[in-house]
Order: sequence, then C-alpha cells, then structure tokens
Amino acid sequence: MRRLLARTLLVVVLLTGAGCSDDRSGGTGPTGSGGSTATPAGQVVGGDVQVCAGARRAGATAVREYVEELGRMVAAVGAGDTVTADAARTRAQAALAGWRAALREQRAQATDAQLRTLLSDLGTEVAALGVDVESIDETELDRLQQRLDQLCPR
Repeated sequence: MRRLLARTLLVVVLLTGAGCSDDRSGGTGPTGSGGSTATPAGQVVGGDVQVCAGARRAGATAVREYVEELGRMVAAVGAGDTVTADAARTRAQAALAGWRAALREQRAQATDAQLRTLLSDLGTEVAALGVDVESIDETELDRLQQRLDQLCPR
C-alpha cells in the first residue's frame, strides 16, 4: 500500500509540474493580432497561450481529483469496504475522462501544430491511465510534461 501511495504522489508531481500561471499579457503576443505563432524557441504565443493555460488547469484539477479518489479507493480496499472502493474507482475514472475531454477541447482551439500534436499525445497517455497505479508510465508522462513546458512556458 505504501508503494501505491508513493507512486501516486510521483504521478502528481510529474503531471502538475510547478503549477499553472495565467498572468501573461492579454493573449495578443508579439504579433498583436491575437493569433498564434511559435517563437523561434518553439514556444507558443497569442491565442495558444490560453490553450496552454487551459490544458494546465484541466490537468491540475483532474490530477488532484484522481489522486484524491485513488487515496479513497486504497483506504477503502484496506478497510474491506468494496462499495466505497468501487465508488472511488468510478470517480477516479471520471476525473480522467474529464481530463481527456478538456485536452480534446484545447486541441481543437490550438492553432500551433506542435501544440495540437502534444495535446493529442497527452490525451492518448491520459486514456491509457487507469486506477492501477502500477501500470502508469512515469517516464512517458514526464517526457510529455517536459514538451508541454517547452511549448507553454510558465
């Protein structure tokens, strides 16, 4: 059980990073048009700044809910309470489904091709997550988080 909680905490750290910041200028970027372009360093600007912020917010919320429910599930399993464990499992799965939906929504709004691809990749990884913490690929999630950090600086 300790290993399960330790892995869960690791996933939280990997997925949420250092947090989300929405204090960027009103979304117009250097182009002044409100559109989105990639900077020479590969970072998105313009309208995609809001897409990045939305993807980060959705991830932070979903991860928080997911981890809370996994904790409830583990505690209920330890107490032999299958009804509560099953309910927590369902809520954890719902948190992941909501995250996937938010990633699809943000992807549809993104204008930068790299960002659209990344959001699609993140959605695929989230779809592969489940309530079996042992099956989570922390390396892949970390790699995707690093790509998001490159395209969407904080």
